Amino acid sequence: MTFIDLLLEELERESARTIRALQNVPAHKGDWKPHDRSMAFGPLVFMVATIPSWVEMEITLNELDIKPKGGSNFRMEPMETSEALIAGHKKAMDGVRQALRGTTEQFLQTPWTLLSGGETVMVEPRHVMIRDTINHWMHHRGQLTVYLRLMGAQVPSLYGPSADDPRFL
Repeated sequence: MTFIDLLLEELERESARTIRALQNVPAHKGDWKPHDRSMAFGPLVFMVATIPSWVEMEITLNELDIKPKGGSNFRMEPMETSEALIAGHKKAMDGVRQALRGTTEQFLQTPWTLLSGGETVMVEPRHVMIRDTINHWMHHRGQLTVYLRLMGAQVPSLYGPSADDPRFL
């Protein structure tokens, strides 16, 4: 089994867990925050749904400037319902599957650069950035489950039972 196969297997497992979390997202709560300094619910669920597209970028681009001079042309697609979030997630997963199947393990050892305002923030091998991105995804999905609990929504089983979902998965 190759490293790419292992990545694809992990992404598929985490995708299924992410879909379970997204199925419980209440509609039209995008502005909700548990605290003034917390991230709003809308951007959080958008990020959880679409983070697999970051892996695709780490394969198909050599660098990304998260605050480009002159401003960004990135716009969040409105995803106000579970159905829209799941569709956005499936689209992101389709892109990452295609990118991983089209690359090589040797290429994943080449450097990838993260910039902010034209300044280098970090340069790491692509495989390191991909693993960090998967960890980042899980971190924010965990944050999402806390938000769901605070909003009174159901928290799904992700790695084992929750108070709302007795499944071991």
